[in-house]
Amino acid sequence: MPAGPAPTGPQSITRRRALACGAAAFAGLGLRGSGSWLDNLLRLGGAEAPADVFKGDAPDDALWELWRRRGWVKEASHYLKLDRNVQCKVCPNNCLLAPGDRSHCRNKVNRDGMLYTMAYGNPCTFHIDPVEKKPLYHFLPGTPTFSLATSGCVFRCLNCQNWEISQKKPEETKDPRGPEFRLRPPLPPSLSYDELARLSLFPDDVVAVAGALRCPSISYTYSEPTAYYEYASDTCRLARERGLKNIIVTCGSIEDRPLRDLARFVDAAHVDLKGFDDATYRRLNSGRLQPILDTLKTYRDLGVWFEVINLVVPTYTDDLDMIRRMCGWLVENLGPDRPLHFSRFNPQHKLDHLPPTPVDILVRARAVARAAGLRYVYLGNVREVPDAATTWCPGCKRAIIERDIFAVTRLALDAGKCRYCGTPIAGVWNPPSRAS
Repeated sequence: MPAGPAPTGPQSITRRRALACGAAAFAGLGLRGSGSWLDNLLRLGGAEAPADVFKGDAPDDALWELWRRRGWVKEASHYLKLDRNVQCKVCPNNCLLAPGDRSHCRNKVNRDGMLYTMAYGNPCTFHIDPVEKKPLYHFLPGTPTFSLATSGCVFRCLNCQNWEISQKKPEETKDPRGPEFRLRPPLPPSLSYDELARLSLFPDDVVAVAGALRCPSISYTYSEPTAYYEYASDTCRLARERGLKNIIVTCGSIEDRPLRDLARFVDAAHVDLKGFDDATYRRLNSGRLQPILDTLKTYRDLGVWFEVINLVVPTYTDDLDMIRRMCGWLVENLGPDRPLHFSRFNPQHKLDHLPPTPVDILVRARAVARAAGLRYVYLGNVREVPDAATTWCPGCKRAIIERDIFAVTRLALDAGKCRYCGTPIAGVWNPPSRAS
């Protein structure tokens, strides 16, 4: 949606942004409505110059019409109109698109001076996962979550484990030709590749399917829900109305206004904190650190349950001094009860030449986090460490939740408290369980 009135009073912008946006203005970007191009530029806040986009890469008229008939396009939310140009305001990439351009995340295009998402109602994958796989260890343990994703991502992570979908355009994962296929209960026993390519799963379908599968939550995951923001937002809203929980699995790179709009309907989030050094973020993920820290604090302020995940990548984020600084920031800004998951890197995508993270580094990182004051620290992808996924009571120091990979094997909680000493355990828990 177009932004509100420009802020009053003196404003400042970086030289880089002024040059980038000033060049666009002098190229003929007249602005719709009142105000100069500078007035609209000043609405953009503290973001840097727009990210690189795919020039002239929007679909042709024939493909666009097929996509439109399927219902797989929708006008985007949170964007500025700059005459026939548009600027997306969902994430800090701030993509500036001329007619016919495609966004950095690959999912949005400028069509005749309006911004559209092409990732709507057309997931390229979906599964039933244990909630522990997200990973979320302090949110409805032992329950299944209906998980889905479209193409696209706001980042370019060199180590992405789902690059086959995150670094693809919607047209590379879906086929609008042939008969329409909309998934609704009663569900078929299986789907062919052709059916999956043609399948539509609109927000009301997602909610109906999750209910039919007896999943108490829906997870927006695998790629990046910020890249399919409109689809995720509409589905979250409807799921909340129908009594289902919403889980956002995200890199955390999102602007404040769309985050707050979405968070009203979010029950839990997994946020990747991919390091604690801005230069490393730029090199490894093509992103910036500060927006992710801002997202964490916003979720904290809004009272949304979230857990933090840090992938320890050799030669990039395995520096224990950096990890120590990160843990200190987490304790100071999020509190000691915020779960932190250190995850082991395995060779993926453009970093397949690196070795897996040594287990010793992960164990030492856990010790650093505990020494900083974090009470719930976990290790992922390391079966070699017996208690890697164990939740310990901070009061009596006994094991109260034990897990084997993604399965909960022991749960000693009553109404969110340690069964042995009654210490409250931070999280969102199931109704009281008598499991031993």
